[in-house]
Amino acid sequence: MRLFAAVLPPEDVAGELAAEIARLRQLPGADGLRWTGRPGWHLTLAFYSEVDDALVPDLSARLARAARRSDPFPLALCGGGQFGHGRALWTGAAGDLEALRRLAGRAEAAGRRAGVPMGEHRRYTAHLTVARSRDAVDTRPYVQALAAFTSRTWTVAGLALVRSNLPRSGVPGEQPRYESVARWALGGAG
Repeated sequence: MRLFAAVLPPEDVAGELAAEIARLRQLPGADGLRWTGRPGWHLTLAFYSEVDDALVPDLSARLARAARRSDPFPLALCGGGQFGHGRALWTGAAGDLEALRRLAGRAEAAGRRAGVPMGEHRRYTAHLTVARSRDAVDTRPYVQALAAFTSRTWTVAGLALVRSNLPRSGVPGEQPRYESVARWALGGAG
């Protein structure tokens, strides 16, 4: 199954981002972007791609251990940027980014130690993708508009293992569906 580890923003923070995205969608050219859906919003910590079912129990145990070793920390969504010459538009994060990077490193290490082929290591960049495009799009107006966005700060208290179900219908613009298959409290609380 196609899996990744993530931090999921709480519903009220997702609501704040949804209001910001509604404003962005009013900008000229917004129809040239495929906007991601609110149910799929997440900050990816480690992307595992296709994981053999036999590896999932060990991966889960290692992620549970990573969560226990990580204390809750404050985070907010804020600002914006782009990847891939305008192929992905995202909002970033503020708060205890070092704790977020440590959690991402532990999630990546959990995958490697469980035998998941992880590819090359990249420096972690906290982001939540809000739109994509097959073609390069001038995202500067959207990045500039996102510069003023900051959500309320929340306490990240959990780590989720999420399954990504890719679209199969062939309908243009259809989004992947995401489902949490497991969640662990940070610091072993709750």
